[in-house]
Amino acid sequence: MGGICGAFDPRHIGDGDDALSRMLTALVHRGPDNEGRFVAGPIALGARGRGGVTAAGWQPFVSEDGRYVLVYDGEVLDHAGLRSWLEARGHRFRSDQAAEVVVHLFEEVGPACVDRLRGAFAFAVWDRHENELVLVRDRLGEKPLYYADTGSGLVFGSEIKAVVAHPSLEPRIDLVALSDFLTLRYVPAPRTMFEGIKALEPGYWLKASTTGVSTAQYWDVDFAPSAQGREVSESAALEELRARLEDSVAARLMVDVPIGAFLSGGLDSSSLVAFMARRLPGPVPTFSVGFGGLDAHLSELPYARAVAARYRTDHCEEIVDHRYFLDNIDRIVWHLDQPIGDYAQFAYDAVARRASGSVNCVFSGEGGDELFAGYGRHFAERLATYSRLLPAALRRILLSRSDVLVRSRRHRTAMLAILQSTEAERLANWIPLVNPLQKERLLAADVRIAVGRHTTAAVVARHLERTPATDPLQRLLYLDTKLWLPDYLLARSDKLTMAWSLETRAPLLDHELVEFAAGLPARLKLKGRTRKYLLRRATAPLLPPEVLDRSKQGFANPFPRWLRTELRAFVRDLLAPESVRSRGLFDPGFVNGLLDEHETGRADHSTAIYGLLSVELWYRAFIAGGTARRATHGEPVRQAGR
Repeated sequence: MGGICGAFDPRHIGDGDDALSRMLTALVHRGPDNEGRFVAGPIALGARGRGGVTAAGWQPFVSEDGRYVLVYDGEVLDHAGLRSWLEARGHRFRSDQAAEVVVHLFEEVGPACVDRLRGAFAFAVWDRHENELVLVRDRLGEKPLYYADTGSGLVFGSEIKAVVAHPSLEPRIDLVALSDFLTLRYVPAPRTMFEGIKALEPGYWLKASTTGVSTAQYWDVDFAPSAQGREVSESAALEELRARLEDSVAARLMVDVPIGAFLSGGLDSSSLVAFMARRLPGPVPTFSVGFGGLDAHLSELPYARAVAARYRTDHCEEIVDHRYFLDNIDRIVWHLDQPIGDYAQFAYDAVARRASGSVNCVFSGEGGDELFAGYGRHFAERLATYSRLLPAALRRILLSRSDVLVRSRRHRTAMLAILQSTEAERLANWIPLVNPLQKERLLAADVRIAVGRHTTAAVVARHLERTPATDPLQRLLYLDTKLWLPDYLLARSDKLTMAWSLETRAPLLDHELVEFAAGLPARLKLKGRTRKYLLRRATAPLLPPEVLDRSKQGFANPFPRWLRTELRAFVRDLLAPESVRSRGLFDPGFVNGLLDEHETGRADHSTAIYGLLSVELWYRAFIAGGTARRATHGEPVRQAGR
């Protein structure tokens, strides 16, 4: 685990060390134990890490001929095999660190080394001969990597806060990204909420030299089953899936630090714990989060306890309430770098904090829903076929009357998505922060003008053009894997575990397993009303009946109730009309109306309110300069009067 950062600027040779120090300080939580740096001429590279290693075994790593210098964040699952192959070709190693394999592999085959890497990674390589910097991000986007083209060079980092720490950059809000956020609940890469700062997309590499900056894709998965995939029998697919799950878990258990698992009690995390228990010599440390008091009924803890009891895990539970939210929301928003419209974040942060006291690494179940069709929208997408039979005029009437016709927010959101006129508009609006009708009224007039004709549907359409899949479900799964998964789920997972110097591994996202799952026909993912059909069958012998037979609950949360009670004053203060007006982003009257309707119980606007709350706290932390920084960890402290 760790973090990397750096800058390339041929016009300012020799003045990169001070800037690098600021960037490394912003990443101290990702690696509190070790720091390494390389500064020479136009290049400055830095890395942070955790764990005791010798000076010879720490980054940056330099190739034997001195040509390549590498900083690396992530895992190298097959490092032993790669090391043996490289040693047979004459390479000599100066440490036992897995990341050193990568610089020798780069020396041997260049950027094509990514084809031989398995796991989660983000790395940078400086080529001294060509004066060229190469950045690479893993295939699924488990490890983040951000950059800014300054015109004269490039600044990059594992987190945006490291990039904006560079003195050449002044953080400003990207209003187009804000518009996308209101629709998707996250900012889709390559944009970020910061103007001029981009996320390197999963499966991409970047090259920066004196001639400019360019990016290219080195990997993709299309979710279009081959003829062989369409004809595969259920029994054969079942057998192969079990074998691939076993292999992926086994490969990620080969670490020399204490390892555990987040256990929600759902199908994905429970299955991983079952596979871990079959391989680890002692009890698996498992960690769950829930609620007490009036909110105890929302917890999934009974399901997690059933799995923990079956496999005799070393089980820990964290109970949180509104006080945890109030005490930690500033820090959480700061660690996330940019707003994410998910009020479950504080619970995720709490369980990560609990786990960090016992282990250095945790397994997490991200990917199961996106690969095997686990969300309600995957089933509901079938209904869109019938909506196309409706006349356009009738669809427009139903859209305009949706508030009256459907009372449930969840069902109204689905209705608004299904009735959209194009596939891209429909898929962009399955789970919006605010629906299209609300968005138009929420954005301030100046922001609407600045956003112009940009639509989030256009972002979705560009991704859909990349897949040859024709099945509607497979196309939605492709989109979820390329956008929702890395920019929402994995961004949250990485940032909130690294906030506690905790590494996360996602066995369901092994790229070979992903390629296999993507190639399966839709009938093995969604069968009747049964979601994640094949994954459910593959893991059925391992799970308690109450876990296997339950429907997907999602993470139930008391936040909607808290907004009407314990958090009311806090939210009213942050989203007061004068505060909203001063930002110039949203219409104060509309925001106030959302709060009124939610507090009186006329509607559930909790998701939208949390999103607006996140934008305000993010703006104070990064744009308005409204936070102080602790000298040790760079975390924000709310200042009086802000």
